[in-house]
Amino acid sequence: MHNRLIPILIPLSIVLAAGMHLTSCGPKAVVVDTAQLKMFMALPDAVESQKNPITEAKVNLGRMLYYEPRLSKNQDVSCNSCHDLAKYGVDGQPVSDGHKGQKGTRNSPTVYNAAGHFVQFWDGRAPDVEEQAKGPVMNPVEMAMSSDKAVVGVLKSMPGYVDAFRQAFPADKDPVTFENMARAIGVFERRLMTPSRWDKFLNGDQAALSNAEKAGFNKFMEAGCQACHAGAYLGGEVYERLGAVKPYPDTSDVGREAVTKQESDRMVFKVPSLRNIDKTGPYFHTGKVATLAEAVKEMAEYQLGKQMTDDEIASLVTFLKTLTGEIPAEYIKPPELPKSTAKTPKASNT
Repeated sequence: MHNRLIPILIPLSIVLAAGMHLTSCGPKAVVVDTAQLKMFMALPDAVESQKNPITEAKVNLGRMLYYEPRLSKNQDVSCNSCHDLAKYGVDGQPVSDGHKGQKGTRNSPTVYNAAGHFVQFWDGRAPDVEEQAKGPVMNPVEMAMSSDKAVVGVLKSMPGYVDAFRQAFPADKDPVTFENMARAIGVFERRLMTPSRWDKFLNGDQAALSNAEKAGFNKFMEAGCQACHAGAYLGGEVYERLGAVKPYPDTSDVGREAVTKQESDRMVFKVPSLRNIDKTGPYFHTGKVATLAEAVKEMAEYQLGKQMTDDEIASLVTFLKTLTGEIPAEYIKPPELPKSTAKTPKASNT
């Protein structure tokens, strides 16, 4: 009996040893060329401004103003209404609802990390977040305030705001101004950063990304996406014509041409950041593209002249999800707002 078992046991032992060897090897590691990472940077803790230095008093005031619906005519729309900080800085709609339910004409982009962009708005009409903060307040479709004086009147009617402006702008004789309102909101937004696993990877942690995610990055580079989406924000650094290689079918919005009146700027838009892109749909200035996969497919076709397979798109999306960062929950916690007084103007739905 013993002799009969020997021929059977020997091959079994060989098979077991081979199986153990295969198990120990595991899947082949995906390698990322570190030279390609030089065109990307980790997020800063904040975006500083020499014109508008960050102070805690400004941040605290800016946080209140960001959540303040009384800066709108009907006192029902705040910055956070369209740029919900608990939802990655967007409202999830193709276009946002404003005063009396009016619809905007462009998708509301996220405010997270936006302070680092070279310009603001899809058409770049504002140079920084401070200037951008003024626009929606006065826009008749959005917050619909009649004038900067009306805004100041609302703020001055509440002692809590008067005190907060004095603390934020101690050198100003009359600190409650429309300009200072925008400065405070801007400072608050300059700390709205969302670092992700991608930043850990850039800082040398190879284990921060999986093999599939690294393969997705390699596909990102191979496709040429980095031509527009590089730097700390993977975008937000240049203008680009939508339909650079193949004409884009929807030309209802002419982009920067509406600002510059130059035909050469037709269909030119600020390249959006890819930070948190998995959480900030629907996509593009129209908000008509519902999924990230469809957005990748369209960008490949119209910007790069490539027809990507479903597998290639899925690989790219796998990488893009590594750009989803952490929301700073404590920093964005809604503050207690100053109470209205008898002097505070009433809401108006006219």
